[in-house]
Amino acid sequence: MTAAGLADLEAEIKRLETDERRRIAEEIKTARGYGDLSENAEYHAAKEAQAHLETRIQALRHQVSNASVVEVSRGDVVGFGSIVTVEDEGTGKQTTYSLVSSRDADAATGKLSVESPVANALRGKSVGDTATVATPRGERRLRLVDVS
Repeated sequence: MTAAGLADLEAEIKRLETDERRRIAEEIKTARGYGDLSENAEYHAAKEAQAHLETRIQALRHQVSNASVVEVSRGDVVGFGSIVTVEDEGTGKQTTYSLVSSRDADAATGKLSVESPVANALRGKSVGDTATVATPRGERRLRLVDVS
C-alpha cells in the first residue's frame, strides 16, 4: 500500500479507539439506566456494537502490522501509484485513474486497484500505447493519453 494509505488506516484506528469507543461507552451507560439488563434491548444492542467495534479495530491493527509500503511509481510507464488518463477509443471519452492498493480502491473517485482488469491492461504501457480490456459488454480499447 502507499504511505498515504497506511496513514489513513492509522487515522481510522485512532478515530475508532477514541471517538467511537467513547460514543459506545456513553450508549452503554445510558442503556444501563433503563433498568433490568436481562430484558434491556438497548443495552444488548450497545454491547453488540462495542464487540463489532473492537473486532474492526483488531482487523485494522492486523492490516497495519502486515502492511508493506510500496514506493509510488513515477515516470513514463504505468505502475503502482501512477495517475493515468485514458481515452476510450469507442466513445472518445477521457477518464483519469489513480492506481492504488485494493484496500484504497474506490472507483467512484477514480481510484482503481492495481489488481483490476483495467490496471492490469495498462501496467507497463506508455503514453500513446493502447490497452485492450475485456468487459461484460465486449472489449474496450483504451489509449493512454497521460501518465504522471
